[in-house]
Amino acid sequence: MSAESVAGSVAAPVVSPVRRRRNVLVWLSTAWILLVIVVTVFAGVLPFADYGVPVGLPRADPSGDFHQLLGLDGQGRSVLSRLVYGARVSLLVGVIAGTVATVIGMVLGLIAGYFRGIADTIIMYVTDALLAFPPLVLLLAISSILRPSFYTLLIGLTTLVIPTFARLARANTLNWASREFVLAARNMGWGPFRIAFREVLPNVIPSVLAYFPTVVAALIVAEGSLSFLGLGVPSPTPSWGSMIADGKDYLRTDPFLVFVPAAAIFLTVFALNQCGDYARHRFDRATRD
Repeated sequence: MSAESVAGSVAAPVVSPVRRRRNVLVWLSTAWILLVIVVTVFAGVLPFADYGVPVGLPRADPSGDFHQLLGLDGQGRSVLSRLVYGARVSLLVGVIAGTVATVIGMVLGLIAGYFRGIADTIIMYVTDALLAFPPLVLLLAISSILRPSFYTLLIGLTTLVIPTFARLARANTLNWASREFVLAARNMGWGPFRIAFREVLPNVIPSVLAYFPTVVAALIVAEGSLSFLGLGVPSPTPSWGSMIADGKDYLRTDPFLVFVPAAAIFLTVFALNQCGDYARHRFDRATRD
């Protein structure tokens, strides 16, 4: 064997089977998420039946007909169509609530971690008070005060996860605020707001955003729980949680009415968690260290 081949064999990276399986799961999870997004975005131009109009006999079994591919619900509406349009509600609520909570929580955490003092005390007291409430109880309280609607879901779910992002941003801000480049900026006469938002914030963003997919997955589950209890988007607009609630009375005779939306929630949440785990290992420096 030549010296070049020996050097090449030594330099070749070795990928463990566990890492290879994890990469395959991440790719499959990403493909599933992209498929769900594409189908929901273009549902209006795809040949799906109207989710609120019956297309056949109630609780008809799945068949080769496109509209009846996953069967019909208790009112004869296409389960496939309601599944696709229900994904719009579940994904929109999760993504919008997660995005708003990320922005608000990141700003609050940055202020608390960099400026400290009374601002840190007030922000941490509020976040600790919100975290003290059981999540479902807090959501039920908000839904009982406000009329169930899409915006009520957004308000409740956003309020639920703001403390999580605020504490993550604060912890990362405390880590970066003592770095050399921050001390150098202070010595150059930069103001505290300029340092916080131009020097510290760009380093905090990747670590906080690494948790975004996992939080969206939790929000989808929370939205499904509220819709199952009848506190989600009012009928006839479908969501995955309300589809499970509508089919629970036929679980023994027509289990597909429950298993189809439940499988959609499981696959989407699993895929988001896989992508979230990969993002944390890739971008969260504390996890990598």
